[in-house]
Amino acid sequence: MLELAGLTKRFGEVVALDGAGLVARPGRVLGFLGPNGAGKTTAMRAIFGLVALDAGTVRWDGRPMEPAMRNRFGYMPEQRGLYPKMRIESQVAWLARLRGMNRAEAHRSARAVLERLGLGERLNDRVEALSHGNQQRAQLAASLVHDPELLVLDEPFSGLDPMGVDAMTEVVRTRAAAGATVLFSSHQLDLVEDVCDDVAIIDHGRVVVTGSLAEVRRGSPHCRLEVSFADRSVRWQPQDGQLVRERDGTRVYLVPARSDPGSYLAAASAAGTVSGFTFEPPRLSEVFREAVRT
Repeated sequence: MLELAGLTKRFGEVVALDGAGLVARPGRVLGFLGPNGAGKTTAMRAIFGLVALDAGTVRWDGRPMEPAMRNRFGYMPEQRGLYPKMRIESQVAWLARLRGMNRAEAHRSARAVLERLGLGERLNDRVEALSHGNQQRAQLAASLVHDPELLVLDEPFSGLDPMGVDAMTEVVRTRAAAGATVLFSSHQLDLVEDVCDDVAIIDHGRVVVTGSLAEVRRGSPHCRLEVSFADRSVRWQPQDGQLVRERDGTRVYLVPARSDPGSYLAAASAAGTVSGFTFEPPRLSEVFREAVRT
């Protein structure tokens, strides 16, 4: 289990982390979310000792982080770090050897993970010959080659096509199912909602929301009301509702969480023939906007 507690870091006048804390558990995927500049990358770098904290602790399995522990971790930074002139299999295998594997194990593992990520036919290509999306896959392979106990991914889905997203998602889920702790950041909130078990939202250096995805959605002060009418010209709106989206005749409102859905259905039916109606906790993207609004 990974625990971050009271992380504080300043860069001059800029407060990057302001007492941030979270817990990432084995066998679960934690989506680490926040607007640009909120402190996500600084927190992830602190896990690997790449940032000297002003205060706070990073613990693994209840113990303060030590350099030797990090050999069991995998890290995919947002800024890619592979050598462009080096061949893919050789590079991933070399990184595996730095983690303690012998030559044969390293090459066997490198080939296996690259094939799983769809790069089996590109093993002898140089990194610079790959598309941006395939470089992403190669970078992920480098973080996975030694079967890490903790996998930290900074914007792993950036620039990937749908097939690349599917391959990346499958690998993340497989690692968690094998018992690894997985923490990843992304601005693609619908994708995060599909992949993660837990959520932590950071804003201005502080974690403002944390918990399981279900808890976070249920804990919102709002619910999501979606209404459509057979006659699209009907313009009904709940008095206490905030319109957040309108598309193809369907309107989505945020309404107080403790409202009676039956009263909304009755009011909408009085305005016209209702062809669609749902009342549920808000989606992760809506929770995110609430959390970082101020």
